[in-house]
Parts: sequence; structure tokens; C-alpha cells
Amino acid sequence: MLAGSAGLLSPRRAFAQSQVSLQLSWLHSTQFAGSYIALKNGWWQENGLEVSLLQGGPNAPVEPPVISGTALVGISAADYTAAAVEEGAPFKILGVAMQKNPFAIASLAENPVNEPSDLDGKRIGMALANMPVLEALCQLNGVDISAIEVIPTQYSPQPLVAGEVDCLLCWETDLPVAMTIQGVDNVTMLMADHGYSVHSQTYIATEDSLANRREEIVALMSGEVRGWEKYREDTDAATDLTLEMFPDAGLDAETQRLQAERQVPLMFSDLTDENGFGWWTDETVAANIETLGLLGRTVTPDLWDRSILEEVHGA
Repeated sequence: MLAGSAGLLSPRRAFAQSQVSLQLSWLHSTQFAGSYIALKNGWWQENGLEVSLLQGGPNAPVEPPVISGTALVGISAADYTAAAVEEGAPFKILGVAMQKNPFAIASLAENPVNEPSDLDGKRIGMALANMPVLEALCQLNGVDISAIEVIPTQYSPQPLVAGEVDCLLCWETDLPVAMTIQGVDNVTMLMADHGYSVHSQTYIATEDSLANRREEIVALMSGEVRGWEKYREDTDAATDLTLEMFPDAGLDAETQRLQAERQVPLMFSDLTDENGFGWWTDETVAANIETLGLLGRTVTPDLWDRSILEEVHGA
């Protein structure tokens, strides 16, 4: 049992059933299966909440509905939140779902990129918007970025499979999964294993909500914690639930199962085993601040507020 489990909220909250929304960062898939489990099992209702899960997507940024109050909590990432805070948004990061950032370098097994120095002389396919990410990785690892040929590509494994590039900058849980499903032998180098520390799939709320809707946030995060711990126990069951809840989302069962499986080591670690889902330390925040600085974002440790998780986990 995870250390935080005993402290999870289970009795019904003192307030009446409140209708709140959780803004997801992307389209429905197993990426958010822990939330689906919490909803399906009625764990939010136990704590006095009626929760709506708002789908994200390319044209549905997380931050505006959280600022407007349409969503009580949103799922974002530290770099997006840092950018919003620099523009005056009153956000706090309440929890960290992905302990490791999912950015990876994917390559074919016959010509692998196993460590940053292997990028020397390689052609990398990527969106030019992600140049700061590549630059940060190179700076963290002493790699000369001028020795890498950057080729703008669409977000697809095809340029790599066709030999147009030697590697791709992508998420660990999508393009490598697609290639594996297609039978293409590939390897991934997770950037988080080489110093790229940016918290991802983070829970954000406004300072006003933290001050005035604290009980609801605690209840919402309690359900999230329970849902994700259940997800970890059986990712196949989590995938089945996702497919059942969203039959018209165009989700491929085999792809979703592999994505759900590969997400687990990104979300759970010795740190979460000891302290509970979503946890972070002063050391992980310091590493985030360093990497965010390389991305051109200036933040301070008080962007992270662990008090909600401490209450959820009974710390």
C-alpha cells in the first residue's frame, strides 16, 4: 500500500454536493484514466462533489477556464504555468502527476540515440516550437547543438520510419508507442533521465480558489489520488474503462493499453511510494527552476503549494 493511502479522505464532506469541473489538458484517452476511475467509482461524490471532466485539445488551453472559474482545477505543465504566471496569472501548482517529464528522443534500434552525446551529427525531426527544449537538453549535457541538424516535421513517426531523419523529439507515450504497434523496432531516450526536469501533468488552481474553495479542492484531489493509485494496480482495467466511457473517441485499444502501461513509470517513483501520488520535494522544485530558466522562464519555489496534498495524504 502506498504511504499516502491511509490519509485519503473517505467520509462525506460537510458541504452539500458541489458542482465543480476539472479541466483536462488534452483529448480523452488513458492519459487521464485515473480521473475516469475516480468518477466511475463515485469517490468524488463520497466527498460532496459532482465533478465534470472538461476535455482539452489543441484549441482548448487549460489556463483560461481555471482563471475564469469555469474549472476549479486544471491539468497543465510547469512550463505553461510559469509562462502564465509571468503574465500575471495567480496560479499555484498543487500536485505533480508525472514525476518524469514525458519528452523523449525516439530513434530506430538500428541507429539508436541512447544518450545526449549520440545526437552529434544526427538529423532530428521536430516542431520548431520545441527548439528551447532541445537547446535546454544540449546545455544540460554539454552537447554542441550546432552539430545537430534540425528538420521541421509533422508530429508523426513517418519521417523516422522513412529514413528522412535519424530521430524524433516527441512524448514517450505516443510516437514510440505508435511505432511499436506498427512493429517498428525503436528505442527512446527519456530526457528526464538526462537532467530535463519540468513537471508535467500538474494540477493548478488560482490563489483565490485556494483561499475560498479549499475544501472542494482537497476533495477533488483526494479523488484524483485514489483514482491514480487504482490505475497503477491494473492499467488494462483502466484502459477498458476509458474505451467504455468514450466509445466515439476513435481510440485504438492496443495503442491505449501500451500507452497506459508506459505512463506508469513516469507517474510513480520511490518518492511517490514513500509520500503518495503527486508529491514533490524542495530538490525536485530546484531542478525544475533550473530547467525552466534554460527555457526562458523565471519562477520561484512558491509557485508550488504542497499544502493540499499534505492534507489529502494526512501528512
